[in-house]
Amino acid sequence: MENLPLFAGPSSPRQRLAARLGELAGQGIYLGTSSWKYEGWIGQIYTRERYMTHGRFSQRKFESECLAEYAEVFPAVGGDFSFYQFPSRDYWRRLFAAAPRHLLFGLKAPEEITVKEWPGHARYGGRAGKPNEHFLDADLFQRAFLEPLEPYAERVGVVMFEFGAMGRRLYDGVEPFSRDLRRFLEALPAGWRFAVEIRNKEFLDAPYFDVLRERGAAHVFNAWTRMPPTEEQVRLEAAYTADFLVARALLRHGRTYEQAVAKFEPYDRVQEVNEGARGALRALIERARQRKQMAFLFVNNRLEGNAPATIQAVVEGEPSSSQ
Repeated sequence: MENLPLFAGPSSPRQRLAARLGELAGQGIYLGTSSWKYEGWIGQIYTRERYMTHGRFSQRKFESECLAEYAEVFPAVGGDFSFYQFPSRDYWRRLFAAAPRHLLFGLKAPEEITVKEWPGHARYGGRAGKPNEHFLDADLFQRAFLEPLEPYAERVGVVMFEFGAMGRRLYDGVEPFSRDLRRFLEALPAGWRFAVEIRNKEFLDAPYFDVLRERGAAHVFNAWTRMPPTEEQVRLEAAYTADFLVARALLRHGRTYEQAVAKFEPYDRVQEVNEGARGALRALIERARQRKQMAFLFVNNRLEGNAPATIQAVVEGEPSSSQ
C-alpha cells in the first residue's frame, strides 16, 4: 500500500488518519506507535518546517518538540524509554508538559523490576550474568515508578511489565513464574491498569492467565521473535483476562530485533506487509467495540518498516462504526 504522503489539504491521508483514530478513541480504542522520534516520518506525520532553526533542520528541536505534532494524529503513544531506567520526577514533568493532555501513554515498567537475571551484555557492566535482587520488587516499583507518576495518572493508559525469554534454569515451567507474578501483582496498588507481556510461549497456559484474571491485569498480545504470531494469540479465549485489551505489534515471527533494524531503517515506508498482524489488530478493535472495552494497541516500526502506515492500513481495512 502507499504510505501517507506529504499532507496536502483538508482531506489529506494524514488528516483522514487523525479523524479515524479520533473516532476510535471516542469509543475507548487507542492506537499509537511504540515511540515517536523518527525522522523517517517527516513529510508523513511531521512537518520539517516546524523544526527549522536558522534555515537548517534542528534534530534537537525535533526530538524535544515533535511529540506535540505526533499527538495531532495519534491518541496514544508507547513509552519504551522507561524500560531502561526509573525516570526522575523532573523527566516526567517535562515529558507531560510537552504533550497535549488528551494523549495517553502506554509505559513499560523498568527492567529493574522484570529481569530475573541480568543478560550477559556489555551494557550491564558488572551486573551482567548476575541475579537481579530487585526482580518483582513491588515496593521499589511503587516508590520509584508509580509515586512519581501519580500527578499524571489520568494520562497513563496502561503500565506494561515486559518479561524477556527465561530459560528453564530460571523458571522450570509456567507454575513457578505464575506464583511469583501473583505475589507481585497482589502487592500493587489499585487505580492503575497493568498488563503483562511474556516472551516464553510455553507460559501461555492456564496458571498464567488465571493470575492475570484474578488481578484484573491484561495479557499483552505481542508479535515477537519466538512467540506465537499475534493472530494465533488473539484466538486464545483464555488470554482475555481483563476488562481492557493491550497489544504490541513488534516483530515478525522468527525475525530478531537486530535483523528488523537492519532491514527497515530509516523507517520511512512499509517494506513488508504482515497481514496476520494487521488482521489480529482489527480483531482486537472489533472485540473491544462489541464489548465496549478500552483497548491500547501499539505498533512498532520494526513490524513492517513504518508504523504509521501500518496503522493506516489497519484502520482503513476496519469498518467505521458510522457505516
